[in-house]
Amino acid sequence: MNDIVTLGESMVVFDPSSTGPLRHVSEFKKHMAGAESNVAIGLARLGHRAGWLSRVGDDEFGRYITGTLKSEGIDVSRVIADAGASTGVMFKERRNNRLMNVYYYRSNSAASRLCSEDVDKEWIRASRMLHVTGITPALSDSCHAAVCQAIRYAREAGVPVSFDLNLRLKLWDADKACETLLALIPECTYFLPGYSEGRLLTGIASIEDMARYFHRMGPEAVVIKDGKKGAYLYDRDGGRWIEACRVEEVADPIGAGDAFAAGFLSGVLKGQSHAEAVMLGNVLGSYAVTIKGDWEGLPDLTELECLYPVEDTVR
Repeated sequence: MNDIVTLGESMVVFDPSSTGPLRHVSEFKKHMAGAESNVAIGLARLGHRAGWLSRVGDDEFGRYITGTLKSEGIDVSRVIADAGASTGVMFKERRNNRLMNVYYYRSNSAASRLCSEDVDKEWIRASRMLHVTGITPALSDSCHAAVCQAIRYAREAGVPVSFDLNLRLKLWDADKACETLLALIPECTYFLPGYSEGRLLTGIASIEDMARYFHRMGPEAVVIKDGKKGAYLYDRDGGRWIEACRVEEVADPIGAGDAFAAGFLSGVLKGQSHAEAVMLGNVLGSYAVTIKGDWEGLPDLTELECLYPVEDTVR
């Protein structure tokens, strides 16, 4: 039995070896990234059993993604190699040490063909938790249906659902995004939006009011991430800030939210309080940004012992 299962798209990433516009870059490093698989890797490194469901192209990039995840201990038994579509690709552009752009080549990718029939009911029901993000429903109508089906199976079996908002307006119309994602919030147990994307979704400026608004929609716990300020937790005990961990130098900001989700969900799976789980999420998020790569900087259990437990930062 898996502790957690998730579904979504992973892509092959080409990271430039130098800064500047891509038109002037000639060398890249290849690696893999995807919000859901990043979370799965983070949890696997912390000793949890994690599974990932998707479609990849029946191509070398698809085999690279599946092999990489398998090497990290991820259950990839439900991954489908699709001969009719290619694996998605993305390029990073580092204009300087702090400014980064990302370019996606994922239209009509294999993962965008994921559908409700691909979701294994018993695989979902046998897990301890389901994790979804707002990226997958944006890829296609069939991907949206797959996410809804997975959530339906989980709720029927009493499996908690984690939902990381991950609002990506490059992928779809803002009105459709808001309508679709708002409809998913009442179906989840744990809701993990970022402050700026939560504000886009609701128009609410106050993080405290936003948290109460989302909590009234049904989640057991709402955790709103707000960068250097930390995260604002709202559950049955009310709202409170969990301060961020100090980071001296950021090497790569991409993947911090996924690292946070992995830490938070690890805490929940271990039976920690919501506040303790948020603190663990902050630890992983801060640690991940110190190393280049979307998931490469995620710590294992041995490294985590040097980072956590941290001092009580709940206020």
